[in-house]
Order: sequence, then C-alpha cells, then structure tokens
Amino acid sequence: MRDIHREISEWLRHLGATVRIDAVGNLRALYPSGHASAPCLLIGSHLDTVPNAGAFDGVLGVVLAVALLQGLDGRRLPYAVEVVGFSEEEGVRFGVPFIGSRGLVGRVDVQLLETRDERGVSLREAIAAFGLNLSELADAEVRDNVFGYLEFHIEQGPVLENLGLPLAVVEAISGQSRLDLTFAGRANHAGTTPMDLRFDSVAGAAEWITTVEREARAVPGLVATVGSVETRPGATNVIAAETRVTLDVRHREDAVRMREVETLTNCAREVARRRGLSVNCSSRMAQKTVAMDPFLGAQIEEAIRKIGCKPHRMSSGAGHDAMILAEKVPSAMIFLRSPGGISHDPAETVAVEDVEKAIECGLHLLEQLASAPEFLTRTCRA
Repeated sequence: MRDIHREISEWLRHLGATVRIDAVGNLRALYPSGHASAPCLLIGSHLDTVPNAGAFDGVLGVVLAVALLQGLDGRRLPYAVEVVGFSEEEGVRFGVPFIGSRGLVGRVDVQLLETRDERGVSLREAIAAFGLNLSELADAEVRDNVFGYLEFHIEQGPVLENLGLPLAVVEAISGQSRLDLTFAGRANHAGTTPMDLRFDSVAGAAEWITTVEREARAVPGLVATVGSVETRPGATNVIAAETRVTLDVRHREDAVRMREVETLTNCAREVARRRGLSVNCSSRMAQKTVAMDPFLGAQIEEAIRKIGCKPHRMSSGAGHDAMILAEKVPSAMIFLRSPGGISHDPAETVAVEDVEKAIECGLHLLEQLASAPEFLTRTCRA
C-alpha cells in the first residue's frame, strides 16, 4: 500500500494536486478550483483487492480519476476535484468492508477500531503501525462543501458484455449481509469413534452449506455464499470440535434479504439441534440497498450518449464505496464492461477502448456539472 500511495501521489502532484494520507489510510488529492470557496466533487475508488485477484478491481477507478485530471490539462473548473483512493474496501484483513469510506462518513467507531485480524491485531493497532494518527480521524470526514461523489468500476459480471456495451449507469447497489457462524461439536479420534456416536461440526456445517445453495437457487435475485470454512483443530485424524463459516447474502430488496438471512440462520440452528451440536451466529455487516443519485445518473446517461454509445442502467450486486458515501453526499457509479464477466481472479481484464470511452464520458460529465449551478449548491448531508 505504501508503494501504490507513493506512485499515484507522484502522478497527482505533477497535475497540480495536493496529496495527503488521511487517518484511515485513504489517499486524498485535492485539485483546486480557481475560487477558494468553491464546492468539491469527489472521484475515486479503492486501492485494495482480494487475494489472488486481478489488476483492475478498484484501482482502475482511481487511475481513471487521475486520467480525468490529466485531461483537464491544467484548466480549473468552477468546483474543486478531490481524488480518493480508499483503503480496506474488501474487508479481507478484518472481515469488515469499507473501512476507508466509513472514515469519510464518520462511521469509524470504537467497536470497529477494536475489530481484530487473524493474528489478533486490532484495527486501532494496525492504523498506528502504519504511522497514522487516529486523533486526526475527524479530518478524514467529508466537508460540507462536497456536492457529489463519482466512482468508475469494472462491472465484475457478464451483463455489459452480453449487451455489447462498454459502459453503464448504476442505479442502485444491492443490500448485503455478512455473518459468521460457528458450529460446535466434540473433538474425538477419527479412527476409534463410531459414526453414530459422533458430534461432528464439519458434517453439520456441510449439511447447512448445501441448504444455503438450495435456498438461494429457489429465490429469484438472491445470491448467498459460504466463502470461508475453517475447522479446529484442523487435523486429518481428529473429528473437528469446531467449524467456522462465513455467510454472504445479497438481494436488491432489503425485505427479501433480511427474510432469507433469518431463514438460513434458523436452518443452521435446526441442523445443529438434530446433530447434537450448537451454533453461534453473529452479524458482521447489514447494509441496506442504496439508490444512486437520480440527477447524476441522468447526467451520466447524457455523457454516454455524447460519446456515441447507448446508455444502459443496471443494479450492482457487488458492494462499493459509493454505497457508503451515499449516506452523506449524492453519489453515482459508472460500470465498465468486464470481458468474460471475470473479476477477483488473475484473468480479470478490461478493453482498452472501453477505458478510452470511460475517460471521454468522464470529461463530458465534468463539463456538464460545471454548467449545472443548481446542483453545485447541493452539499454534504449531516
């Protein structure tokens, strides 16, 4: 992360931006307007990704923001532009996503700071070890003069490729729930314990995992994923006393998502009861579906038409920093086509011509916003 901060900071300084790293580890670069009291537009995405990922998830959106400043060629707009490279969007280390963007909306609280990684290091300790100062946390929050947030991101799915389109307007980001479940049984010798006398946490978790898949297939629009399974003690000749699993549930309709989370956790309890196990369920995240700003969406549609492309509107099944920023400022997203629909994998890629279209679209959008004084007066929501 230090290396990428250093690299992108150099690009931004050459373009006339003032660069800093805020208290949550976000890269922040302010490209000023010609007026000191001018409002500000945020453009950014995240700099982290998942293990064994591709090269474009998140970071492409930051590089595109830099490219838009470069495209201005030193010209000042009637508003300032702040490029943001968010930290810890994926939640890989601490199991909690959007840590960087939570900093901008004032949602880095004591509970989050005490969250620990697999080695027992708390977020508070990790921030200090990186050389950041939590006493400056308030300085990370968005100012009252911020009138909007824009994020470019690869689609991470097959829709745009199937439609033959390079770009799309994101209308909404589907809500998601993330949970940890721990099935607890009894450890015993794998060779001497008869099958009918076992209290096998792995077998219970496995039965429940197939239930998750079956339930998700039966509910239109629902996706449910068990992404991590950890057994303890984790030896080949020991019946595992404990099996920890994660659950990720997403749906555009919050009522459906919440109902299914309840159904799946009740299923886990029933599996545990029948097998003589216990199960503990804890929530790590419950994020509502977030609608993107209608005005910005319409402006993006217009910009897409100006570059000779057909606009398309869609929802995002993946979570993004835009859903967090939308709590405080009008927010919008532009998707770029993902060849093969592949993401979170080394095969993840983009088409050069789609990136070119995205830059052209973004420059048109900047000009359109410069001619929209009624929108520039919209500021950060308390």
